[in-house]
Amino acid sequence: MSARYEAAREAYAKVGVDTDRAIEILKKVPVSLHCWQGDDVLGFDQKGRGLSGGIQTTGNYPGRARTPEELFADIEEVLKLTPGTKKINVHASYAVFDEENPWVDRDQIEPRHFKKWVDFAKKHGIGLDFNPTFFSHPMAKGLTLSSPDEEIRSFWIEHGKACIRISNYFAEETGFPCTMNIWTGDGFKDIPADRMGPRMRYKDSIEQILSEPFDFAKVKPCVESKVFGIGVESYTVGSAEFTLSFAASHPNKCIPLMDNGHYHPTEVVSDKIPALLCFYPEFALHITRPVRWDSDHVVLFDDETKEMAKEIVRNDALGRVNMALDFFDASINRVSAWTVGFRNWQKALLNALVLPSESLKALQDQENFTKLMVAQEEMKLYDFGAVWEEYCRQENVVGDMSWFDELESYEREVLARRQ
Repeated sequence: MSARYEAAREAYAKVGVDTDRAIEILKKVPVSLHCWQGDDVLGFDQKGRGLSGGIQTTGNYPGRARTPEELFADIEEVLKLTPGTKKINVHASYAVFDEENPWVDRDQIEPRHFKKWVDFAKKHGIGLDFNPTFFSHPMAKGLTLSSPDEEIRSFWIEHGKACIRISNYFAEETGFPCTMNIWTGDGFKDIPADRMGPRMRYKDSIEQILSEPFDFAKVKPCVESKVFGIGVESYTVGSAEFTLSFAASHPNKCIPLMDNGHYHPTEVVSDKIPALLCFYPEFALHITRPVRWDSDHVVLFDDETKEMAKEIVRNDALGRVNMALDFFDASINRVSAWTVGFRNWQKALLNALVLPSESLKALQDQENFTKLMVAQEEMKLYDFGAVWEEYCRQENVVGDMSWFDELESYEREVLARRQ
C-alpha cells in the first residue's frame, strides 16, 4: 500500500466513503470480454466470407487473429493486463472445427464445437456468455427470425435452439450462469408496407427458441434492441418497445438487453438503467461508445460511461445487471483496444463505488441543488487515481501506463509476425 493511497483513503473517509470496501466489491463483479474484437467479428465458420447483416469494421491494423489459437493467445494477453473478474463472450460463429469435429452449418452446431472455449475458460477459472450469430451467412438475406420464408426462418430458429443447448453446456461446465443474447439485424432500408407482420413472426420465432428446455438460473436468454442499422435505416423489427415488451411478457424465460450504442444519439442509457430497474429483476447491458451512431468505438473513461456505472452502483444493482463489452476497432492494435476498453469500464465502476452516493441523494431529496452541484464537482478532484492503482496492485496488474510496454512487446514478438 502506497503513502498516496493512504492519503486518498483518509480523504475519502472524511466524506463517508470506504475505499477498501469499494475495492473488495469490484473484485467480485463479473464483466464479459467480447471475443470478436480480436478478429474484426469474422469468426471461424464462414471462411472467406465478409461481414454482412449490418456489421462493419473499419481499419486494417496488422495482427488480426486468424485462428482459434491466435485468438486465445490474444485474449490471454488482455487477461494479464486487466484487473477484475472476467467472463468471455462468444458468438456462435466462433465454433472451432477440426478433423475430429468437422464443419457443420449453424443450425447443426453442438456443444462439442465449443469445447476449446470451455477448456480455455476452465484454465482461467472464468465463465462464458454466448450469442447466436444471425449475420454474415448465406441464409441472412435481410430478414432472419422475422422472414416470411419458412425455410429461412426455420433455419434460424434451429440455430437459436442449438445455442440454448450450448449455453446450458457452458453454464454446467464452468459453474457460472451464461447470458445468451438474441440480436438480429432484421429490418428494412425504406418505409415498409407492413410493420406488424415481421414483428409477429419475430415474436413467434423467439418463443420457439425459448421452448428449448433450459434452467433459467443457469441460462439467461435476452433480447437486444436497436433503433436502426446499416441497410435498415427506416425500420428495425427488434425495436426497443418490442424487446422490452417481449421480456416483460416472458418472465423467467427472457430478460432485456440494452446496448448504449443502439439508441438515438440524444438518448442516454444511463437514464434508462434506473427505469428498467423499477420493473425487471435483472437485465443485460452492452457497454460500447457510439460516435453519432452505433459505431462501436473503444470504451473511454468518459461522462456517459461514468454515468452508466453510477446508476448501476448507487441503485445497488451490481448483481442485477449482466455487463458485457461490445466494440470492435480494426484501426488500432486490437489487444490494446480490448485492454483500454475493459480497464475503462473497471475505472467507471470503481469511480462510482467511491462516490458518497447516499449523502448526494440526501441533498437532492432536500432540494439543496446548489450544494449538490458543488459536492459533485469537488468529488472530481479527489485522488481517484490512487484508489485505481491500489486496486490494480491488489489484482497483480499494472496500474499506470507502463502496461503498454508489455503490449508493445507482444506486438513486436507476436502480432507483427502475423502476415
